[in-house]
Amino acid sequence: MNKKLKLVLIILLLLLAVYAGGFLIWTQKTFVPTAQLNQLVDVKKEVLHQDDLYIFKPKNMKPTDGIIFYPGAKVEPAAYSYWAKKVADAGYLVVIPKMPLNLALLGKNRADEAMKADPAIKKWYIAGHSIGGPAASAYALKHPNKIKGIIFLGSYTTEGSNLSKARFPLLSIYGERDGLTTKAKINGNKSFNPANTTYYEIKGGNHAQFGMYGPQAGDKKARISNKKQQDEVIKEMISWLNKKKQQ
Repeated sequence: MNKKLKLVLIILLLLLAVYAGGFLIWTQKTFVPTAQLNQLVDVKKEVLHQDDLYIFKPKNMKPTDGIIFYPGAKVEPAAYSYWAKKVADAGYLVVIPKMPLNLALLGKNRADEAMKADPAIKKWYIAGHSIGGPAASAYALKHPNKIKGIIFLGSYTTEGSNLSKARFPLLSIYGERDGLTTKAKINGNKSFNPANTTYYEIKGGNHAQFGMYGPQAGDKKARISNKKQQDEVIKEMISWLNKKKQQ
């Protein structure tokens, strides 16, 4: 190997190392729960944290249906504790796995581990916020017999995870002011959703307020409070789940 070629290879390896290091640092700068969430939910006492799973259990009853939720990119699972606890209080087990490098696309199969949190669950739904939606879709496509339905929060699927032939239902909740998962993107990808899809728009809602972790770059400013947006999510999600439970 001549000296020039060797020098080029060394430079390329150094650049690759710098890029990889920068990427790792970026993935660790996560979105954490806000003070408001910590006032609404005592995460340490009210949420079971087990093997990188955040588990929300109903009180005084054994659930038969469960929801596995894939977080948005770099969002800590605990940032979804408010709505997750309320859905659990309505009788549903909610399991939120922590993702590899905090990116759901790197942990598409984490649902397998989440299901072990309660083997007695008869019906599993899978859900996702933002990039967690496509990851959830990919899992559902691969394991259609394990999943009874999908829920998107500020998310959508694409041709790469085409659900148009899926037999299970989908609930798509999106924000009017979402600057990342815009209405144009949702409308432009509707053809990849199951025929049995329900859409619900939160007026004045944005992208970041599907969790409670503060503002996010590229998003629009919401015109409703974070709690009000979460309460709408809770209402619509429980209503949809209850209807599916009766079918």
